[in-house]
Amino acid sequence: MIRVKSTGGQYRSIFVAYADCGTGGLLDAVLADARPVADGPSLLDLGGLERSRDELASRLQDLRAQVAERTEHERRAREQLRRMRLEPGSYRFARVRVRDLGQGVCGVWEVRPRLGLIGMLAGWWQLKLSSGCPLPRGSCPRHDPSDVSIAASVLR
Repeated sequence: MIRVKSTGGQYRSIFVAYADCGTGGLLDAVLADARPVADGPSLLDLGGLERSRDELASRLQDLRAQVAERTEHERRAREQLRRMRLEPGSYRFARVRVRDLGQGVCGVWEVRPRLGLIGMLAGWWQLKLSSGCPLPRGSCPRHDPSDVSIAASVLR
């Protein structure tokens, strides 16, 4: 009985650690392993509980490793952007996606020549942020310009 209580405490600490990772990883992990039960509801024995606890703990380790990798990737991208700001001429046409910085989904920082070809020849480079996401298309249906029936109905 004492061992079951300590297993419950271990589960609680694993769930808290999943929540601290700031992702929905636990729910995804639980749903990915959901198996249909043929015989109806049942309780796991102590060995089954320990196996599931160990699986959750290993998934937690994997999730922490992924978070650490992502954090390091974002740090490198921020450092690259900082260097591009300081010396844009040294990073001609270099790009850093806003997604890599962890700041959103759309947009790209890019070193471009100021005033186009003239700036390129003169060595005038600048760091620019793209406008971001493309505009959403309207609710108006798009028609094929080669569709003669629509053009004929408009001309009447």
